[in-house]
Amino acid sequence: MSTTTESYFPVAAADSLSPGEGRTVFLRGREYALFNLDGVFHAIDNECPHRGAPLGAGNLENGKVHCPLHGWAFDARTGACATRLGCDVKSYPTKIEDGEVFLCPQPKPTNTP
Repeated sequence: MSTTTESYFPVAAADSLSPGEGRTVFLRGREYALFNLDGVFHAIDNECPHRGAPLGAGNLENGKVHCPLHGWAFDARTGACATRLGCDVKSYPTKIEDGEVFLCPQPKPTNTP
């Protein structure tokens, strides 16, 4: 039986991202879109599957991030695409410790908050 060890890495100061904001963060050579939804942080893949625009630069409304290029909508918690079936992006676990946001680069199971 194998066990999986999740490793978390710091990606941002928690107070540097206000509720309702998102940004692109970098970890181990990859980009992630990080969002603050009412004080809870969520991370998804940064690249929109439509044309590759950075989701971290998108507009966040009602828990959905809208791609800055063509407006495709993704659930910031789960990565589920609300615009086109089958175009979901991966979501990643986050946690807060000592005022820092930590991200685990191992994806969550599909569409899990």
